[in-house]
Amino acid sequence: MEQLTPQEEQLMLYIWQAGKGFVKDYREMYTEPKPPYTTVATIIKKLEAKGYVASKLYGNTYEYRPKIKQDRYKSEYVDSAVSTFFQNSYKEMVSFFAREEKLTESDLSDIIRMIKQNR
Repeated sequence: MEQLTPQEEQLMLYIWQAGKGFVKDYREMYTEPKPPYTTVATIIKKLEAKGYVASKLYGNTYEYRPKIKQDRYKSEYVDSAVSTFFQNSYKEMVSFFAREEKLTESDLSDIIRMIKQNR
């Protein structure tokens, strides 16, 4: 799966949130100042070329929908980060966040409980 740019990722979040829609629908989801229609259209075409969205023609306009589920993207994005920065070890990643005080003891207890429930 090809990595997304920050602009592409932002638009993909809107697409996942809305499900299917038209460029104008996704443009409306941006905060002010909204990007030009043509910018959103260009980004969505790049997402389509990368295989993240599919389109269906209605008259002279396209409706878009996500082809890849958000959870799949998250999983592959995190897998890539773990591989790149934590020697492919989720334990190393969790240890890093604990050392950096990004995880509390309560957070770690919750994680342990989730692991036990998923066995």
